[in-house]
Amino acid sequence: MTQLHLWLRHESRSTERRTPIVPADAARLVENGITLTVEESPQRIFPTEEYEAAGCRVTAAGSWGTAPRDAVIVGLKELPDEPAELTHRHIYFGHAYKGQPGAEALLHRFVAGGGALLDLEYLVDDEGRRLAAFGYWAGYIGAALAVLHHRGVLDTPLRPTAKQELEEQLRTSGGEVSALVVGALGRSGRGARVALGEAGIAPTCWDLAETRALDRRALLDHELMVNTVLTTRPVPPFLTDKDLDDPDRRLRTLSDVTVDVGSPMNVLPIYDTTTDWEHPVRRLRERPPLDLIAIDNLPSLLPREASTDFSGSLLPQLLDFGVTGPWGRCLARFHEALRESGIGGGEFDDD
Repeated sequence: MTQLHLWLRHESRSTERRTPIVPADAARLVENGITLTVEESPQRIFPTEEYEAAGCRVTAAGSWGTAPRDAVIVGLKELPDEPAELTHRHIYFGHAYKGQPGAEALLHRFVAGGGALLDLEYLVDDEGRRLAAFGYWAGYIGAALAVLHHRGVLDTPLRPTAKQELEEQLRTSGGEVSALVVGALGRSGRGARVALGEAGIAPTCWDLAETRALDRRALLDHELMVNTVLTTRPVPPFLTDKDLDDPDRRLRTLSDVTVDVGSPMNVLPIYDTTTDWEHPVRRLRERPPLDLIAIDNLPSLLPREASTDFSGSLLPQLLDFGVTGPWGRCLARFHEALRESGIGGGEFDDD
């Protein structure tokens, strides 16, 4: 059996501070006979020296294109636009299976090079439950930003921080807020509820039962809403443009943690562009005002805590990397996406 070679890439997005493998877990991988090459990265929350001390090989940022073909490239966010042909197996969040913008072009790159996407969103157990996710921290930060903005104390541009500092901001900000968390029982929903609790807010909590027969009037009567619902099938939208134009709407701040913009499964089809660290809030309506927060890498604002949590969940899956079980399901979902897109191809079926 060929020894597993993992290649931890530098994230090309300038605001991405997280990593899927922290140094302590890198040491565990090396101890178990796995070769781990780590690209240098000036923005990664953990310095390269810590990986080197853990026994990892170190190489230049962005050099994964020249990695041995059997190396498995590990990252989090989107790949650069080049090379046009992707020859490796890539582990990351590809966002390519639900018709998102750029999805078809990405899949064509994999087919052209004979590589494969092992999408972390589809790394699941036998019951379909995610095995490694940032959801809790996405919900936590999405709710925290919404509260701070709603109370008029959100500092911009945003910058990475530590949980203790963010908690202090939430506790010292003041003002009564009627808040709603949709998807309250999931990972992201739990994180949102904890952050709201730090701010002294007891939110209304909705989950499957409440969204099956959505009370839109009740939704609009809350001042702040945090959406954490991610669906894999089309459902009636939670909000429409008509709702936003309702003169009796009390809703003033909306944090969309899911950020499924561009997907036909989007439960909030009321905007078409995400917000970012420089401009985290966008005004959707003036009368009455409604502000949107829709940042697609929220956990990177708490990079150390989010990375440590995620890496701990991913570690046992990497130690058991193979073509069956969760990774086999990832590969099967990749090939299913190719068939759905009418693209075909893919070379890593039995490797």
